[in-house]
Amino acid sequence: MLWSVSALLAGNVLQQAIDGAAPGSLLELPAGDYHGNIVIRKPLIIDGKNQKARIVGEGNGTVVTIRSNYVTLKNLTILHSGSEHEKVDAAVSIKKAKHVTVDHCRIDDCLFGIDMEQVSHSQITRNWIRSKPFSLGLRGDAIRLWYSNDNNVSANHITHSRDMVVWYSHGNTIADNFGEYSRYSLHFMYAGRNLVTRNTYEHNSVGIFFMYSQDSIATKNVIKSSIGTTGLGIGLKDCSNFTLRDNTVIYCARGLYIDRSPFQPDQRNRIEHNRILYNSVGINFHSLSIANDIVGNVFKGNIDDVYDDDQVHIHSVQNHWEGNYWDSYEGFDRNGDGIGDTPFHLYYYADRMWMFDPNVKFFYASPVISIMNFLAKLAPLSQPLELLEDPKPVMSETQLEKGKV
Repeated sequence: MLWSVSALLAGNVLQQAIDGAAPGSLLELPAGDYHGNIVIRKPLIIDGKNQKARIVGEGNGTVVTIRSNYVTLKNLTILHSGSEHEKVDAAVSIKKAKHVTVDHCRIDDCLFGIDMEQVSHSQITRNWIRSKPFSLGLRGDAIRLWYSNDNNVSANHITHSRDMVVWYSHGNTIADNFGEYSRYSLHFMYAGRNLVTRNTYEHNSVGIFFMYSQDSIATKNVIKSSIGTTGLGIGLKDCSNFTLRDNTVIYCARGLYIDRSPFQPDQRNRIEHNRILYNSVGINFHSLSIANDIVGNVFKGNIDDVYDDDQVHIHSVQNHWEGNYWDSYEGFDRNGDGIGDTPFHLYYYADRMWMFDPNVKFFYASPVISIMNFLAKLAPLSQPLELLEDPKPVMSETQLEKGKV
């Protein structure tokens, strides 16, 4: 059934139209402002043409509350939620529902964007989302999945928000999103079987961080310019049976951050065919992080390719390294098979003393450190600490990318 909402926009006429519509109706909204928060408790489609129909909240609470299955919001502009974190004031709140769609909506001046609690088989697609103009830590999350499974969150543009979070949620697809100028572009906790693919995250504190999770894949994502003291591209903390494949991590303080992963002793993580480029640190190992298969990656232009911050026990060497490209490799390929004739070894030499005392980094690349490093390699007074051995270093990143080796 098609309903046409009157152009008379005074008062909460939209709520009146919703209450009067039969379940399954389509409400087409003419351009204009519709004032007042609304609640939807029946299957319904609300379509604003080209985002010119604006649902303007009261400045307190949530603007659109959905408490029904089979609800669709599309082509709307949603504005002006409340500002209370403890109440999760949002543009759209969806709870205990399935088959809900929020598509091609513009959300602005709302503390939280789209809040999903116990939601399944739903579509959050092609939305533009920005929080309120607060400092970074006081903004709300752009999209939040809480105990929400088997949803598709794709092609959204998130800017100047806090985080996008996927907590206690499984089987979701997070694809083709763009995130910028936020804190965590994407943050998982206690989540499994999620697919994260073809997302682009730039100028955030953290790109993608997985915590206490398992059985997920992150592939073909681009994480760029995660800088600052907490800046990192992709992080794994207490994560098992993960695959990181074909991602590009560039211009970050730390490209990959591996903390006690894999967590389950009988499982491994696969880190393969990623491009780890021009970061301060390519991979940062923290705590007991072993049993990762690090294969076929490109390490290029990083100040330090690998850093292990355990000053007593070096764990990075206990991972499986093979077939990676290292721009610092100095070996030869006499038989032309694309594989270095000698293994690639990475050691702690003098130029890595900053890893034990960060203050030393002030002198990084200075003449005195360069001379110390040369002498340490020429005539070491003690056995340097080994960070890793790659027995089959690839000679050319082009060959690696084309799959010729």
